[in-house]
Amino acid sequence: MKVTCLCGGVGAARFLQGLVQVVDPSSVTAIVNTGDDIEINGLMISPDIDIVIYHLAGIVDEERGWGIKGDTFNCLKAMEKLNLETWFKLGDMDLATHIFRTHLVRKGFKLSEVTEIERKAFGVATKVIPMTDDKVTTMIKVDGKWVHFQDYMVKMACQGIVEGVGFMGIEKAKPAPGVIEALEEADVIIIPPSNPIVSIRPILSIEGVKDIVAKAEKVVAVSPIVGGKTIKGPADKLMASLGFEVSPRGVAEVYRGLIKYMVIDEIDFVYAPLIEDMKIRVGVTNTIMKNLESKKALASFTLKLALGSSS
Repeated sequence: MKVTCLCGGVGAARFLQGLVQVVDPSSVTAIVNTGDDIEINGLMISPDIDIVIYHLAGIVDEERGWGIKGDTFNCLKAMEKLNLETWFKLGDMDLATHIFRTHLVRKGFKLSEVTEIERKAFGVATKVIPMTDDKVTTMIKVDGKWVHFQDYMVKMACQGIVEGVGFMGIEKAKPAPGVIEALEEADVIIIPPSNPIVSIRPILSIEGVKDIVAKAEKVVAVSPIVGGKTIKGPADKLMASLGFEVSPRGVAEVYRGLIKYMVIDEIDFVYAPLIEDMKIRVGVTNTIMKNLESKKALASFTLKLALGSSS
């Protein structure tokens, strides 16, 4: 069985940790958002790619949800003395990844090629593919000014009134090698509990992706909204700013016409019939991923909802 996931952020990475415990890791492909990518102090940083690989490699700082466990920040402290940008917290071991990526990209390697080398270097069996090799930048309009998503989320700590979300370069972006094939060959396409606005929309906006997802029979999403708020990140604020209800029903609206199944948390059971009115079959379970067992349980439940539907 082949499983393809559209991924962005910590929620997707944690879901993948459980998924590779219930299916063959090499049968899973993670198509990863790159709209969050940013260049800081000359280094090319791909946060979502690294979050996915670090989680699957078992080296992530679980408490933070990003970076490498046990990392130090000596270089960052030294950079402060030189008045370099230090608001984006990069650990010493983490910096090696960004130096490596920057070095290869400047030598002419494509991001997908660099990601494949990184994946193998960290011993990850799951295929990890950036959504595109072209530059796409997620921009947030806050209080009348457009800023990079990382500025909004990290530097500004999600403060201010969001007035819009845009993806610079998306019109010309082509899918990275392997993206279309992974979607077409998948027995199940999963949208983990990622931010539907800034993690998943960019992937779906890449040429050809949305059409394939819409035609697929087994497409299941896990709601990142639980009890009217997000577990991590600004999905709730961004959904509200774009006029979507901050609830599993609002998430279903974002994915309407694309998903056939949806997993929601037990606390949100009242939304099940409302979502099913959209012709989306709903499964209700615990979606809070506190440990490996809960991650495995959620991944197993999600797969069974999609695969068991035809029986």
